[in-house]
Parts: sequence; structure tokens; C-alpha cells
Amino acid sequence: MIYALKNDLLKIEVSDLGGELQSVRGNGCEYLWQGDPTYWTGRAPLLFPICGRFFGGKYTYADKTFEMGTHGFLRHSVLSLVSHSDTKLVLQLCANEETRKQYPFDFSFTVTYTLSGNRLTISATVENTGKEGLPFTFGGHPGFMVPLLGNSDFSEWYLEFSKLCAPEELVFSDTCFDTGKTRPYPLKDNQKLPLRHSLFDIDGVFLAKTPGQVTLKSGACERSVTLTYPEFPYLGIWHKPRSDAPYVCIEPWCGLPSPDGKIEALEEKTNVLRLASGEEKRLAFSMEFC
Repeated sequence: MIYALKNDLLKIEVSDLGGELQSVRGNGCEYLWQGDPTYWTGRAPLLFPICGRFFGGKYTYADKTFEMGTHGFLRHSVLSLVSHSDTKLVLQLCANEETRKQYPFDFSFTVTYTLSGNRLTISATVENTGKEGLPFTFGGHPGFMVPLLGNSDFSEWYLEFSKLCAPEELVFSDTCFDTGKTRPYPLKDNQKLPLRHSLFDIDGVFLAKTPGQVTLKSGACERSVTLTYPEFPYLGIWHKPRSDAPYVCIEPWCGLPSPDGKIEALEEKTNVLRLASGEEKRLAFSMEFC
């Protein structure tokens, strides 16, 4: 099922499968990557209850072993409609027999899309509806067309942070697991990250210590996208490795993959959020389309 939001500036489409954004149209432009299977069939999946992957696709909890795929199960789950208007959509997934096979916890996950002017806000609320602690992470994975409007080259585009900064790169292994190491990631003029396909020869670029807002832009085009994510400590930048893919994903995460070579015990996993019974946590990021 596809739900639409609209105002005088934008038309938004969202699927009940994963609560995934499908389209953002306005200003004569489709901003969102459209899932060409030549490169990547996704568009803007929401990542829950993990960001990244477990080593071997497995983890342990309470001395039992569970299997979970990359970025969790939300993106493969059909969410239920809570409410829908021209400018607001609320979808929900609650723990069920299928989720408990991968994730033995009781929870509710509610995502709210709110359209206001040229800004789309995506807000996730996770509630612990069980009796034991709830470990989870959440992240966004939106892909944007590069170039926008198709009238420039990929290499003419860049990411510009909202202020001067000195981010750290999270060093992942060649198999996309966390090594626990970081290194400085120099920006052009301490603010700009020029895009080039070779950035993604191994996988992506994952940064910490960014200012919480970044704009995809080019001097060759008047269209731009600004992503604001102050509650998320990590930012991923990705497209299909070793390709000329005409898009870039800008990904706010609040968690990280497993260490390389280690099947983690979920009770001991770092870089996760934890809720006591009855608690809830709201996390939101927004996108402005100009």
C-alpha cells in the first residue's frame, strides 16, 4: 500500500512495507532515488532494530543464538496504518511471532512522516512493551538522485556541513564490520566533502563528530537537499561499491555494526540504546528539498 502526502510544494509517497519513503517530487524534480535494480533496489529504508550487521548474521541473548539480517527486519515488515492526512502519516509495527524469531523482545515501533512546507520530518518512537530491557538502534538510509535534474556530472556535487568541523572516520573492515578505530577525515575548507564514485570502492564513508546538518548541492544546479540529524551520532555516505551509481545515500545512524570476527552477546553490545520496561524513545531527522 502506498500512502501520499502533499502540499503546495511537495508530493510524498510512502510504502507500508518497511514504512519506506518512495518518492519526493517538487520543483520539477524527483529528489529520491527510484530503486533501479542495476545499482540498488532500495530507496530510503528505515533501519531497526540494528544498523549495519551482526558478524555471521548472528548474535546471542540469554544464552540463545538468534539470526538477523543486515539493518534488521523492519524494512521487510508490513506496517499497520494508525492515521493519515494530507500532511501527516503514522505507521506502526508491534512485536509478533515473526519478529520474536529474530528479536525476542516486546516492542512497538511507530514512524511518523510530517510534511510542512518544503520540510519532511521522519520521527520514530520505540516503546518497550515488555518486562525486560529493550536494546535497539535506529537509522535512516535515504538515497538521493545525483545529479538532481540530470543536468550535471556526479563529480560536480558535494556535501556541505552546516559549520566548519573536523569529523572522525569510523574505520570499518573490508567486510563492513567495526574495527573500533577512527581517523581524521579531512574536508575541503573544513566543511565540504566532494563526491566521486571512487569514495565507494570498498563500501561507504562513516563519520562521527559532524555538526548534525549537511546539504547535498552543486554549483551546476539550483536544487539541493538538506538533512538535519542532531540526535544521531553517526553519518554514513554510500552508494553501490565499485560502480557509477547516479545516487548517494546520506544515512543518520544511532548504532554501529558488530566488531569483525566476533559474534556478540546482545547484553554486552555497545553503541545501542536501551529502554527499561514501559519506557519509550523518540528519534527524528528531517529533510528540506529546495
